[in-house]
Amino acid sequence: MSFTLISPAFAEGAAVAAQQPNPMYQILMLVGFVIIFYFFLMRPQQKRAKEHKQLVSSLSKGDEVSIAGGVVGRITKVTDEFISLEVAENVEINVQKQAVTAGLPKGTLKAIKGA
Repeated sequence: MSFTLISPAFAEGAAVAAQQPNPMYQILMLVGFVIIFYFFLMRPQQKRAKEHKQLVSSLSKGDEVSIAGGVVGRITKVTDEFISLEVAENVEINVQKQAVTAGLPKGTLKAIKGA
């Protein structure tokens, strides 16, 4: 029985073990991935959260807004946590401030009703 096939396999394993990458290269790759993750995922999300917080804090009576779910209306009352939103004549709903997704330009509701 010939064992000539075993000996090259061991030799190849030893050669691969001798060619391990530099640990500094691996650390630099890890740091690079963290930086890419930060700039493409974390930073934009933090920016959107900051903009939403600013929008919610600047809500006032008379503003036209869109809330989660696509409902649009005019703010009639603002409290610390809730707003009253007039969605049609004499129809108001109370929603949390955090549900506001966008502020609309003045006159948007008139344009929607006219369409």
